[in-house]
Amino acid sequence: MDKAITLCEEIADKALVRSFSHIGGKWCAAGSGETLAVHDPATGDRLGDVASLSAEESAAAVDVAQAAFAGWSMTLPQERSVILRRWFELMMEHRDDLARIMVLEQGKPLSEARGEIDYAAGFVEYYAEEAKRPNIEGVTSHLPDAEVELWLEPVGVAALITPWNFPAAMLTRKAAAAMAAGCTVVAHPSHETPFSALALAELAERAGVPAGVFNVVTGRASTVVPPWTADARVRVLSFTGSTEVGRLLYRQSADTVKKLVMELGGHAPVIVFKGADLDTAVAETMAAKWATSGQDCLGANRIYVERPIYDEFCHRFVAATQALTMGPGMDDPDIGPLMNEAAVQKQESHVADALEKGAMLACGGERAAELGPLFYRPTVLTDVPDEAAIMHEETFGPVAPITPFDTEEEVINRANATEYGLVAYVHSHDPRRIYRVARALQFGMVAVNRTKVTGAPIPFGGVKQSGLGREGARKGMEEFMEIKYVCRDWA
Repeated sequence: MDKAITLCEEIADKALVRSFSHIGGKWCAAGSGETLAVHDPATGDRLGDVASLSAEESAAAVDVAQAAFAGWSMTLPQERSVILRRWFELMMEHRDDLARIMVLEQGKPLSEARGEIDYAAGFVEYYAEEAKRPNIEGVTSHLPDAEVELWLEPVGVAALITPWNFPAAMLTRKAAAAMAAGCTVVAHPSHETPFSALALAELAERAGVPAGVFNVVTGRASTVVPPWTADARVRVLSFTGSTEVGRLLYRQSADTVKKLVMELGGHAPVIVFKGADLDTAVAETMAAKWATSGQDCLGANRIYVERPIYDEFCHRFVAATQALTMGPGMDDPDIGPLMNEAAVQKQESHVADALEKGAMLACGGERAAELGPLFYRPTVLTDVPDEAAIMHEETFGPVAPITPFDTEEEVINRANATEYGLVAYVHSHDPRRIYRVARALQFGMVAVNRTKVTGAPIPFGGVKQSGLGREGARKGMEEFMEIKYVCRDWA
């Protein structure tokens, strides 16, 4: 039996709350008995403990996944599709419980958590269909009497490493694509938000995912992950997280020449040109900045506004920010707690640095101590100089820096002056300008006059040091497949 934990008190289906790793269809404690505590960021309360597996136990999970690969990869795509479809259905049936688990361990508002479950389930539904479509491609032969074909085949065991800010969606976006392709999975969720992944493992088991196909290994990343990067049987590694950690995994994976899929840091600019619909620009920039309390790689990190509308934009944006509500995620506020003390300290550091360099504090700029130690008031800084740290470092929190610009060329150069290149937001109604700016921006995704662009059918990813490869869409499944070229002579 799993250890009873306080998280169960908020969950209708108690079996969704698991504290052990899920390997080979079994719930596994650490052989040493070691556990890691998980806390509610809103209250600091200890929700429970999860098993902290050793490096040897993590390596054994690859043995299990490798053993399951032959059977799963040879399963008819239609059969894989049926299983994935059932997994999706179970996620939707348990949507509220999954959302509550997420709120308690991650802190995001309840409505956002429900939205994430819908988003996460959408990838499973999408890849349930895509599983049936990796067809053989015929190619016109360059040789006499030869027939040429290209086959898409699963690469093998896939290692998935997921972050704390989207603990359900980042796992299903990777796992559903890998499993649809015919790969088996070893997954490591963040030690700060492991319960969401373990609940998904419980539902995957109920859906009929065979033992060893979807394995969730809990513990410290520094212990769990190195055996995977060193193991040649792990043929692809998919990671979502910081650019710094991505570089480390890149180096660790070099000796085994793995395929890498990496969604790394973001430093998204918002560019608002005069002539844009100001109501829309303010509303969409609010959405881009404050979702997940600013803890989002797609979050607006630099807001550039053309000078003729700068004052009016700032006035409206500050007023809208001051109207935001704060509180524990279960109260469904606009802004919840940050994940940990380091995140709060980063906000404080960026605000202090910007003010020292000449920025103006329009609102916020301090902790909401009456709510708890991890609450930081939504903060707006105006007239922020490019020299401020917040203009070239990812903030990952509820601080919005706004600065004016004068020309299109100038703002493009300022927006591109970063090692990151995940997403950019543009507000304009001039079609020629939209085309020029979208082409000139060095980002993997560009959103025009809107914020929400992601979803299962689109290839999500960035350029430069924001990552490698794409997640979602058919491209996302192909990241877990290789092309085999077959040339045959019928003589």
